[in-house]
Amino acid sequence: MKIIYLCDMSISKKIEEKIKTINEGETFTYKELSIEKNEYQSAAKSIERLIKKGKIKRISPGIFFKPKQTVFGELLPKEEEILKPYLYKNGRRIAYITGVYLYNKLGLTTQIPQTIKLASREKEIKVNKSNLKIKPAKSYIEVTNKNFQYLEILDAIKDFKKIPDLNIENGIRILLNILQELKKDEIKKIIKYSLKYPPRTRALLGALLEEIGVKEELNDLKNSLNPLSEYVFGIKKEILKNAENWKIR
Repeated sequence: MKIIYLCDMSISKKIEEKIKTINEGETFTYKELSIEKNEYQSAAKSIERLIKKGKIKRISPGIFFKPKQTVFGELLPKEEEILKPYLYKNGRRIAYITGVYLYNKLGLTTQIPQTIKLASREKEIKVNKSNLKIKPAKSYIEVTNKNFQYLEILDAIKDFKKIPDLNIENGIRILLNILQELKKDEIKKIIKYSLKYPPRTRALLGALLEEIGVKEELNDLKNSLNPLSEYVFGIKKEILKNAENWKIR
């Protein structure tokens, strides 16, 4: 019994030391605590003690955070921090935030959804808890830390017609501003990724890029589209001058 108790104390001390290195408001799992499989039972007891003391909080089974204290009280972690354990696997990004939550962040809608969508090719991510609801979404490309931001833009273009409370003119302006910030090599990347997306995405991307002065890079987009197809977005040519060039209406 004494040996087991000393072992528990050793693991408890190791956990407390590790938690000291974690920033306030940052989420973590057993993996970040460097817990061995044979230590899980003792670690679970130590973590329960820390939760009772208020040193850490549980978000969902196996996911915890260090609460941040302010003059206004305790702050919860940001949504992106809460979602981090689902966005990464062994330190490698496997998913990204999409859907209405993303479009709200981009300024395309004022709606804030109760359920967050995570897109991944590797797995379907589903969570249904009182404080966190996640639905899976399709990713057309394998997600990495280097490409997820391009996929977010392409999702916004793909879903443009479906975004709730969207002001079309403002929406086009926002997308043009986002694309205008991309460098030439980044534009080549987003065009390359778009070839895996539905034709309507490629058509609207082409019209937007042409609007900001991109020319020679658009051949692949043009050649990927059926010249007889039309794409209905409800976008007038007064809002996007070259919409007709891409069979957009």
